[in-house]
Amino acid sequence: MIPLLVVLLLALILFGAGFALKALWWIAVIVLIVWALGFVFRSAGSGGGRGRWYRW
Repeated sequence: MIPLLVVLLLALILFGAGFALKALWWIAVIVLIVWALGFVFRSAGSGGGRGRWYRW
């Protein structure tokens, strides 16, 4: 009985880790797209220079 519970627990942990890693890959792709679009849509600064599109 205990080995069955250990196998089920291990399967649950690995399934959760796989789902979390897949979600993190999608978040990384979205952040990369937003970062790349920032270079395309950045506006000129007040001095005619290149301004930053973010406010950090």
